[in-house]
Amino acid sequence: MDYAIASQPYPEQNWDKSAPYKSLKSADSESNLMKILQQMHSSLDPRTVFASYGNTLGQLLPIQGLQLNHQLKLNWGRCHGLNQQRVISGFGEPYSIKYYLKAPLTPNQLLQLNELETLFSQPFANAIKFEKMSNQAMFDALTGLGNRYYYRQSIKSALARANRKQGDISLLVLDLDNFKSLNDKHGHKLGDTILSEFAELVNEAIRNTDQAFRIGGDEFIIIAQGNELEMTPLCQRIIAAMVEHPLMSAFNVQCSLGVADSKETQAQDKLYERADAALYAAKASGRNCFKFSTEAN
Repeated sequence: MDYAIASQPYPEQNWDKSAPYKSLKSADSESNLMKILQQMHSSLDPRTVFASYGNTLGQLLPIQGLQLNHQLKLNWGRCHGLNQQRVISGFGEPYSIKYYLKAPLTPNQLLQLNELETLFSQPFANAIKFEKMSNQAMFDALTGLGNRYYYRQSIKSALARANRKQGDISLLVLDLDNFKSLNDKHGHKLGDTILSEFAELVNEAIRNTDQAFRIGGDEFIIIAQGNELEMTPLCQRIIAAMVEHPLMSAFNVQCSLGVADSKETQAQDKLYERADAALYAAKASGRNCFKFSTEAN
């Protein structure tokens, strides 16, 4: 399956071959259009739809690359040299595509491009809507972190990898100390801002291999690669970042963390229970600190 990407060009596919461009005005034009439309509608991933569009253009027109000016910022093919930018509209917000050309387009080829853009717009808009709906189902609206549903899926996959001896994982359970009293005193608007800023702080503290989630209220979870002891630097980074953060510091917002790793048990509920017990041990020790499950036990 082909995908359009933002960081590197699409793999070259016989760019130097000089096959004649196919015309949609031929006798079997309806069949050609149907095939193109089916190909674009065959995926609900916008990157795949965009790549399919690029493949079609590369076969029919002297176009060697595409650059999408959209939230996704997608590239396909060779994006350099002679180019022409066009605005796509008709489904959702207008956006532009920059076409990189092997040669200037003739009037007939511009008409053909208009027709192909029309075919592309609807499946691409459908894919964008589907991706947004998927994100809403899996991500917390306030913080942008994974939600409880996404966490349940992710921890199941992470533990399966650990069971296959592909490395330990640790579960970190975090919550904000005395958040309820802060929320009651200053209002939910400030509380929501605190939660959103804390989520951003956690995202900056974790590594690329880690995942962060908000599973409800002021309770957050991190799935991290490594055993309990290897989580010390991460816990220290989060606590230190709270002190340095202007908003957290201004309202004296702190957090406690509990950590458990997957070595003792591979059951996700039991792993959470151990991490949660470590969190309560951290709170019993004065808050604003972290504890391991071995210490809690």
